[in-house]
Amino acid sequence: MFDKVLIVNRGEIAVRIIRACRELGIRTAAVYSEADRDALHVRLADEAFCIGPAPARDSYLNIPNIMATAELLGADAIHPGYGFLAENPHFAEICQDCKITFIGPPPEAIYKMGDKAAARQLMRKSGIPVVPGSLGPIRDEAAAIAAGKNTGYPLVIKAAAGGGGRGMRVVQSANDLRHAFVAASREAAAAFGSGDVYIEKYLEEPRHVEVQILADGRGTVVALGERDCSIQRRHQKLLEESPAVGLSPRLRRALLRAAVRAAEVVGYTNAGTVEFLVEGTNHLYFIEMNTRIQVEHPVTEMVTGIDLIKEQIKIAAGERISLPRDIEYRGHAIECRVNAEDPSRDFLPSPGQITAFVLPGGPGIRVDTHAFAGYTIPAHYDSLLAKVVAWGRDRDEAIMRMQRALGEFEIGGVQTTIPLHLQILDNAFFHRGEVYVNFVRRRVDFGRLREV
Repeated sequence: MFDKVLIVNRGEIAVRIIRACRELGIRTAAVYSEADRDALHVRLADEAFCIGPAPARDSYLNIPNIMATAELLGADAIHPGYGFLAENPHFAEICQDCKITFIGPPPEAIYKMGDKAAARQLMRKSGIPVVPGSLGPIRDEAAAIAAGKNTGYPLVIKAAAGGGGRGMRVVQSANDLRHAFVAASREAAAAFGSGDVYIEKYLEEPRHVEVQILADGRGTVVALGERDCSIQRRHQKLLEESPAVGLSPRLRRALLRAAVRAAEVVGYTNAGTVEFLVEGTNHLYFIEMNTRIQVEHPVTEMVTGIDLIKEQIKIAAGERISLPRDIEYRGHAIECRVNAEDPSRDFLPSPGQITAFVLPGGPGIRVDTHAFAGYTIPAHYDSLLAKVVAWGRDRDEAIMRMQRALGEFEIGGVQTTIPLHLQILDNAFFHRGEVYVNFVRRRVDFGRLREV
């Protein structure tokens, strides 16, 4: 096992990793920017080192500073969390060259799955269904027009090198394609350093369902059930739950098999998530693989009892997966992401000082957070403040517990997404499990949110 892990991230995921390491008897070192000098992960780590100014490019994305810190502090492993450098194959290669273990998949797997267009081709060749669309990257307007004609409308343009909704445009007709292609390419180039995009058929009301996997690199790949992540805003997840409602046993088995197959095809190791669109009751389509731990990993932990961060660390240390192939699932779990945003003003970020911070509790409630009363939310990073997870013996109990928890959660001084979540949880369509990726746009009354 490792002696010291350097955590090259911030916020709640850095805190989460520190806690897992402590339970494994591993010392932790944290990096932080000047804006995070008083952050919770800095307080909790055994050691902490400032690596640069507030902008992420000068701190959490500054590979030379990070590697110098790792060597200075004597870290024998690095955990990237999610975001920042977590899916950067170049960084993983540098860790290998410096003889420091990267707690994640090998660089080759990150390369293969990091290019979404190439990943689509690989999955298609391996017999895993993909959404109809272009076979490779679209690099000019003529190719986009040809692909649009073959795919049909509506269609969606996506960044080949990234995700999170950036570089994505929905196109309703051929007349809109040229402008959307140029805009998507520019946004993709600015966000990911590559303007390559690809085209998929736009599915009107699909569900976004993902499968959590663990692989130890010795031939063992385990699927730990699925999560429904259909509740989104601007293609970014807001609420996740497990198990997904309304999947037939046959479709669930097909999803798990496809996820395991995807991991095997790329020689995957460590934790990862294979994401699908589900259309109707019979059709699944691979869309991408996230080669890291996910924000919503606590949902799976609550229904399986498996600590995914510990499993990541143990796999990276060379241990075999000791989990049973037939995972036992208990009850139902829901996660709500509480962001410092004003949903009534198009999710405008709401940085500033938190004047009050009272956490919910009680049976079945878990809160992962880095915030506290007096904490100043920096304007430089993601707006996620906390993840509230509710577990119940069934979905109805999980919903009731989440409603209770969000009602108890007091955050003063900034706007948050709590009112939005409460409206979603009270929605009759949500209660019936009728969720899809356009749910927020179609079912949320933003006028009511402005009155809250």
